[in-house]
Amino acid sequence: VKHSGGCHCGAVRFEVWSSPDLHVFHCCSVCTKKQNHHFIVPKSRFTLLQGVDNLTTYTFQTHVAKHTFCKTCGVQSFYTPRSNPDGYVAPHCLDPGTVRSIIVEKFCGEKWEESMQAHKSIKDM
Repeated sequence: VKHSGGCHCGAVRFEVWSSPDLHVFHCCSVCTKKQNHHFIVPKSRFTLLQGVDNLTTYTFQTHVAKHTFCKTCGVQSFYTPRSNPDGYVAPHCLDPGTVRSIIVEKFCGEKWEESMQAHKSIKDM
């Protein structure tokens, strides 16, 4: 289905094509502090509709993950994960009405290398 979403103030809007049943990850130190869960969607299924000039990015450690957020309201509507640098994630900022179910899986981002070796399917998402 086509999910739509965006930040709190509405400056950033996007569309993403994904299943109505989301496989969501609870991850690393920064995601825990932000209470951010995420699901992985290939770049080809993500479209930023508006707000490119209103975005800023935070990185840390390897600087592969791009934590992108709105300059006005501070909400991270999507980001590019280290596990899938060509993917985007955005479950907490989806508009209501298109998500049927959510399964949450823990992923220890603080032990990223070990977690990636142990996880059998995250790279294929």
